[in-house]
Amino acid sequence: MSSTPDAVHHRVRQEVAARTDLLWEVASALHADPECAFAEHRAAALLTGELRRAGFDVRQDVPGLPTAFTARAGGGRPTVALLLEYDALPGLGHACGHHLIAAAGLGAALAAHAARGDAPGTVLAVGTPAEEGGGGKALEAEAGVFDEVDAALMFHPGVHDWVRAPLTAQEQYRVGFHGRAAHPTGNPTEGIDALAALIELFNVLAGLTHRLPEASHVQGIITHGGTATNIVPEYAEGVFGLRAATTGALDDLAGRLRTAAAGVAQATGTTVTVERATVRYEHFRDSEPLSARFAAHLSRAGIDLTPPTPGVYLGSSDIGNVSGLVPAIHPFVAIMDADGSDHTPEFAEAGLSERARGVLASVTEALACTAVDVLADDPLRTAAWRAHGPAPVAVR
Repeated sequence: MSSTPDAVHHRVRQEVAARTDLLWEVASALHADPECAFAEHRAAALLTGELRRAGFDVRQDVPGLPTAFTARAGGGRPTVALLLEYDALPGLGHACGHHLIAAAGLGAALAAHAARGDAPGTVLAVGTPAEEGGGGKALEAEAGVFDEVDAALMFHPGVHDWVRAPLTAQEQYRVGFHGRAAHPTGNPTEGIDALAALIELFNVLAGLTHRLPEASHVQGIITHGGTATNIVPEYAEGVFGLRAATTGALDDLAGRLRTAAAGVAQATGTTVTVERATVRYEHFRDSEPLSARFAAHLSRAGIDLTPPTPGVYLGSSDIGNVSGLVPAIHPFVAIMDADGSDHTPEFAEAGLSERARGVLASVTEALACTAVDVLADDPLRTAAWRAHGPAPVAVR
């Protein structure tokens, strides 16, 4: 069996073509049965079942997450990871398009493994739950799931054909002000109004917003503001979402939040606690060599990817935490026109369209071809690691 790149790519395309109906059935089944963060039990069972049937060594509860998994075929380095997302949105189902991400990652892993035969290296499918707020990839990255990986590949359906994802860093903080209860007319001077302090923090942050760099912002809500109108609130709490273009800028913004909260507390006679309320999503670091290779493969299907529009950011994702460790790609491929938006009922409907079905087949092929390139092309891996930073010193 020939091992030239063209021959391997030809076998990849054959393997994907043989599975197009299966992959659409998987995507449709996930779409019809949405499960939210950390509750994706049926989705994980469906995906791991297909991987086991193909001879992958499946491990579940990774790393202690019941709906996370890894599935390994082959052995040793290099290792390429295909990432599968499969959580849905509360009330909107797969308006996120994760059913397509899971099916594409599954198909790419199956096709890459089958096309390579007994060539050295490892194809690793990684089931990543709870992207929508739970941070499954961040928890997996912290636990070492990607420590022996040379590249992490995935795509995201969207309304643009963009070669890379402009994804910001984000986290949420819980801020609680502690005052002293009192009757507002009987003994008003004895009270220390925690709610007034929280509202003042909102005012301070509103003033700060005008001086923040591009892509940085703070959005807050009041989660507790007292118990009755005839009691000066002794405790008030808000949750603040922070976003920034880079993880470093996010750290700076979190520091400003803490400074503002401390200043308000001092001015109002309250005390304040500031604690992180969610997993931190780091900003996405694109691997230009790998993204360019993926885009070249995808262009065979007539889908041409362009750089993202300058100044436009499309939210945050826990793929950022993975991209800080290993070279990674996260292109957007459109399944509806640019006047649409994900996280809408219309996008959920588009996820079952003929356009989505065609994108799934094309993207699966491009991902699988990129995966076999990562495993076989030493200069490509070297370029990817050089652009990213130093490769791991030793394999654990």
